[in-house]
Amino acid sequence: MDLKPCRFNAAFCTSLFLFCVSAVHAQQYPTKPIRILVGFAAGGPSDVGARTIAQKLTEKWGQPVIVDFRPGAAGNIATDMAAKAPADGYTLIAAAFAHAVNPALYAKLPFDATKDFTPVLLFASIANLLVVHPSIPARSVKELIALAKTRPDQLTIGSAGAGTSSHLSGELMKMMGGVKITHVPYKGLAPASVDTIGGQLSMMFDGIVTGVPAAKSGRLRALGVTTAKRWQGAPDIPAIGESLPGFEVNSWYGLIAPTGTPREIVTRLNTEVANALREPDARARLYSIGAEPMSNTPEEFGIFIQNEMAKWAKVVKVAGIKVE
Repeated sequence: MDLKPCRFNAAFCTSLFLFCVSAVHAQQYPTKPIRILVGFAAGGPSDVGARTIAQKLTEKWGQPVIVDFRPGAAGNIATDMAAKAPADGYTLIAAAFAHAVNPALYAKLPFDATKDFTPVLLFASIANLLVVHPSIPARSVKELIALAKTRPDQLTIGSAGAGTSSHLSGELMKMMGGVKITHVPYKGLAPASVDTIGGQLSMMFDGIVTGVPAAKSGRLRALGVTTAKRWQGAPDIPAIGESLPGFEVNSWYGLIAPTGTPREIVTRLNTEVANALREPDARARLYSIGAEPMSNTPEEFGIFIQNEMAKWAKVVKVAGIKVE
């Protein structure tokens, strides 16, 4: 008697059973509180985005969605916790720009930023703003690049710290523009902004919501935003890519889950969060911090993360950036 058909049927039935169990589980999800880990301090874009999503999902599902802050090590503490959490859809992490940069910055991480996670969706993107002190005689990015070429290493650029989006925005500009500008790292954007306004620094890539008011008041001069298109809140400020074709930096935020999270749950989360962020009050909350609400499929988000990793690995290598 040929047992192969029996074996095939048994395997098929087992697969079908597991699929049905997974589908039923997804339909019942969630049956208990969901936790969204945030790897940065309260008050920042990760916090605002996670809280907005948590509120909307709590209202929709009737189950608490809790934002759990675990700041430290450029988000790596929270990321490691998420990597080791059960892959059941009840632990998520609000990943940020650092998720794609840290593998290039740190010699060793306790997790694999690609293999240990399943992308859910990209939910927000924020532009940085290139600002210079009014004493700098450059009124465009082209003029700034030309000036920097005549003063190698004499101009200074502040940042929120090594490996941050403000720092890497500057390194990308230097690399693409072929210029040498001295980097001065700070512990956060605020002190760097104070010193740029005070003239101790020549320039910096500031946050959009703080940089625009400083520029409008005349304390700084805005030369360009880092996103591919102009920011709708200040359409008169050009995108840097208009002067340096191909230049683009997005301080992005998205949801990811531990690898192995059921596909049906990932799909449901993607749909529900995307729908929630289309609601006017949710969009207004993100716009208030300079964020552009986004959405894409899990597959698109995965490709986006891989492209970001490749891009910033190159910049980190060329700039020789090291984080202990």
